Amino acid sequence: MFTGIIEGTAIVRDIIQSGSNTDFWIESSLTQELKIDQSVAHNGVCLTVVQIVGNTYKVTAVDETLKKTNLGFWKKNDVINIERSLRVGDRLDGHFVQGHVDSTAFCIEQQALDGSWLFRFRFPPHFAPLVIEKGSICLNGVSLTVFNVGDDECMVTIIPYTYEHTNFNQIKEGSVINVEFDVMGKYLLRQQHLN
Repeated sequence: MFTGIIEGTAIVRDIIQSGSNTDFWIESSLTQELKIDQSVAHNGVCLTVVQIVGNTYKVTAVDETLKKTNLGFWKKNDVINIERSLRVGDRLDGHFVQGHVDSTAFCIEQQALDGSWLFRFRFPPHFAPLVIEKGSICLNGVSLTVFNVGDDECMVTIIPYTYEHTNFNQIKEGSVINVEFDVMGKYLLRQQHLN
């Protein structure tokens, strides 16, 4: 479980195919605080630390994860957002995030405003019931509030701190990002279908 409050960025240092899986070596200032078998969100994707060497650590993504997320597009030296799992007793500054990415979305607009940045994203339309005006969404691991919600798109505004301390400063038109829709909305929608 995560909150969508990014602790820092990290760098993809190596990518190694291992059968249908892919191993990623990640360099982070948080590496020395990690341990084997710990869950860390990478652009919102929960992956398990399986090896630590110096200031880098290894995580493995299975084929299903590669298909549903933007991990398959990662290249060496890409900058990614990371967050360690929530500890009981911590403040929940964002919203409940599972680290189970539902889909990817495309950036269809990026605009610098006077002191903030506006982004518009297009997502698969069958997820439309999970996106509500002023609701929570997790984009590349970042907890955000959406507005101007349409059938297959929504907008978010990024403040300077978030822009400087996440990889949102590298997202432009055409970028593919990870999306996790609000888990409470998913359960409510499921219950509605069962009734």
